Amino acid sequence: MLKPGLYEQVINKILRKELDSAEDKLISTAPIDKAEASRVLAKYIAEVVEKGLSNVLDNGGNVELQVSLANKIISTIIGETGESAFSSLSIDERAELLLALLDKKNSIYGINEKAEVVRPETSLSESSLFTGAVHEPSMFAELKKEILSSDRIDMLVSFIKWSGVRLIYEELKAFTLRGGQLRIITTSYMGATDVKAIEELVTLPNTQIKVSYDTKRTRLHAKTYVFYRVSGFTTAYVGSSNLSNAAISSGLEWNVKVTKKDLPATIEKIEATFESYWNSNEFEEYSSDQKGRLAQALNAEKYYGKDSEEDYAFNITPYSYQQEILDKLDAERKVRGYFKNLIVAATGTGKTVISAFDFKRFYKENPGKPNRLLFVAHREEILKQSISCFRGVLKNMNFGDLFVGNNKPESIDHLFVSVQTFNSQKLDEKITADFYDYIIIDDAVILGLN
Repeated sequence: MLKPGLYEQVINKILRKELDSAEDKLISTAPIDKAEASRVLAKYIAEVVEKGLSNVLDNGGNVELQVSLANKIISTIIGETGESAFSSLSIDERAELLLALLDKKNSIYGINEKAEVVRPETSLSESSLFTGAVHEPSMFAELKKEILSSDRIDMLVSFIKWSGVRLIYEELKAFTLRGGQLRIITTSYMGATDVKAIEELVTLPNTQIKVSYDTKRTRLHAKTYVFYRVSGFTTAYVGSSNLSNAAISSGLEWNVKVTKKDLPATIEKIEATFESYWNSNEFEEYSSDQKGRLAQALNAEKYYGKDSEEDYAFNITPYSYQQEILDKLDAERKVRGYFKNLIVAATGTGKTVISAFDFKRFYKENPGKPNRLLFVAHREEILKQSISCFRGVLKNMNFGDLFVGNNKPESIDHLFVSVQTFNSQKLDEKITADFYDYIIIDDAVILGLN
């Protein structure tokens, strides 16, 4: 029985009978548009055919009988249209799917050392959704396989981190070395892009990168990865993942994989929109001689280069009791000359926030100096929360590096490290005693350091 609401459904005989008897309902219908009729009716027939083929299997049939029924449908189309060309579309009796057609001499494109075809785990013909769930293939693992099986790649991302690029760099290198064309559009928005990532990418052959330096007009939040194939099985990932380690590996990001076979109009719109951006004056082609300009644009978006409320939707300010502690710390240093201080406060009162504001003041009072920071804690969760806190207070989402678990730092200048990693990596032996200008030790690990 039909439920009240909106529909967009072909009216069949069963539905017509139900509508004719629904005298107490307001019914809205419209003729099938002539221009859309082929698409609309084909979609409906596909649903009917799928049900029919399933019925064959449910009643003890096999794939051969399903193929026979499908060929009978094609024969009907031949009879109705009089087009003998449709006979060549009849399904071969062996009932097989073509999965690849590759040049055996090409050892990079699609074939690995065991001569197995490299292909994504998810379908090339049916769209799907990635949610970061444990039972799904990881985003970056799929991207690797998409890259190796593509003929042309377009990427549109708000920012690019080296932590993300390095996960797929070898595949991009192999792709471009065999002649694949790589185009990337990105921005300097919020100062999040890593110059190193852009510099490494632009050295790849057959690679073009365009950057928007104007974040006042260009608020690009789109994240799209498009993998074109001359076979016609083009795929695209559209969702929330920028090119960073967290976004394409462990983050709870949602991305829809769109296939040309499933949603051709959507792929065409993605391609057309990307081309319009690519040819827009908003995005300028990047070359290594623009490294300084890019670095300057990124710094202008960060807290240290520009103190603007446009960078963040809100400002973080200390509570009155936190400000009182900050003032006492300042007095201890400037009046009494004590630079090793202990903060004692109840759990949840924001000791990390206090340390972030204290470091912010320290940084401002020492312009032009390295102002290197070491933050030591005993748990990965605490370190992640702490680095997020510092980034929010400093208004610099690029600030700091984690060194814990699977997180490896690109720089140790502003390091958030676990006590276990500190000891196992023997950092105290690798750096000088005066390397860090500001050191914070979480209260639970004071006795944990060697």
